[in-house]
Formats: sequence, structure tokens, C-alpha cells
Amino acid sequence: MFNEICIYEAKIEKQDEIESLMKEVAEFYLSQPGVIDVKYIKRTHRQKDFNAVKAGEPPIRLTRFVGKVTYILYMALEDEEAHARLCKTALEKFYKRWNRCLTTMPKILLGENIV
Repeated sequence: MFNEICIYEAKIEKQDEIESLMKEVAEFYLSQPGVIDVKYIKRTHRQKDFNAVKAGEPPIRLTRFVGKVTYILYMALEDEEAHARLCKTALEKFYKRWNRCLTTMPKILLGENIV
């Protein structure tokens, strides 16, 4: 299995637009051959500190966003070839709409499963 994790920083005023676009993109991705799973996640919590984690305290809900909203894509695919086909098509279809919502280029992590 091949995976992509992508971290996006979106403009605060574009939250509704990007979340709507994420639903559309996820539906498109899932309809493509070789795509196993797609999840978009909005960062809504943070840890107080490492001691709080060690003590088993729950994370703290974010009450406001300063300058940006962070989103994460998790996508599982059959292999690298499926990823290459999907990315080419998706960039042609969604890039301009996607890019106008972001504050910076996304951080993209690619890799294979270990376990």
C-alpha cells in the first residue's frame, strides 16, 4: 500500500470554500481506480504539553484560529502508479480552486506501509 499525508494551511476566510472543495475532491478521489481510502481532517485540538500527555490528560479544543486553519489529507492507494495517475488528473481538475484557499504550498509526505 502507498500513502500520502498532506498538510494544508488555509486562509481563515476560506474555510467554507475549502471544506466544500475537500468533499468534492474526496468523492472524486474515491471514484478513481487504485484509491483505497481518503480522509480530510481539520485540526481542532492541541496538546497542553508533554507532561499533560504523560498524565493522560485530554487534548485542548482550539477556540480560535490565528492567521490560518490547518487541514490534513490522509490517502491510501494501491501503489505509486495509482498515485501518479490520480495526482496528474486531480491537479488538472482542482489546482486553481484549491490554491486560492491556501496560505502556502502544502507539505506532502509519501510512503509505504511498514505494518
